[in-house]
Amino acid sequence: MKRRIRLCASLLTLAASVALASDADVRDIVRRSAAAEEHNWNLARNYTFSERTNLRHLNAEGKVESQEVTIHEITMLEGSQYRRLVAYGGRPLTAAEERKEHDKFAKTSAERQKESASQRAQRVGDYNNRPEWQREAWRDLPEAFDFRRAADAMWQGRQVYVIDATPRAGFQPHSRTGKAMQHLKCKLWIDKQDFNLIKADVEAIDPIWVGLFLVRVAKGTRAGYEQMRVNDEVWLASQVQASISARLGLFKVIRLEHEASYSKCLEYQAGALVGKR
Repeated sequence: MKRRIRLCASLLTLAASVALASDADVRDIVRRSAAAEEHNWNLARNYTFSERTNLRHLNAEGKVESQEVTIHEITMLEGSQYRRLVAYGGRPLTAAEERKEHDKFAKTSAERQKESASQRAQRVGDYNNRPEWQREAWRDLPEAFDFRRAADAMWQGRQVYVIDATPRAGFQPHSRTGKAMQHLKCKLWIDKQDFNLIKADVEAIDPIWVGLFLVRVAKGTRAGYEQMRVNDEVWLASQVQASISARLGLFKVIRLEHEASYSKCLEYQAGALVGKR
């Protein structure tokens, strides 16, 4: 009997140690993904692409009240990106609209060419430095959640880790983004070869206050994105989706569905575009 007890105790100890090792291993996968993403960002900002967005406004019953479909071509102009509208409302621009966009582009191009060295350095530097909330998100991600590895899967012909993430008890956020993470649950798809996060689904499990408590994002708000491999060197966004319910101030409630898709990805090098997807 004592030997059986000792055997059971040994098995339980072994199981606990395996579980702890597994948790550490999964957290290490996420840390490696955060490091890989920084390298990917530096490559991705050198690409141009086409962006199609569909923003739908919903009523209280969830039916579409209005929608806005636009297509922008995102190009490089004097060291940083420029967004040029090429279609609106599901149709090409009219001749008048096209002239307006042409004039805007010409004006911006002339302004950038006339910049002083310090002005150009500031603009290009701002472009090369990613938004603060993104830096905060990747810095806090490995510690903000408890991770559980689900069954591995295939994505675009590549093997990926599938990881469930829930808020970690005792996590002390050091940023607004970190605080928001305490109210989210996520499912992450991480490439086994280069550790880039190539797919994610996120859901708000509690209301989230944004700004000085003027905007409250509702529980159940969801967002997700997918990436595609381009030129066998970089992951670029292919789809972004969000279903948002939020209260503005005390009374106004907005309900939105946002979809964006990306194509025509070209690498920009020293004034030339190379490769495509």
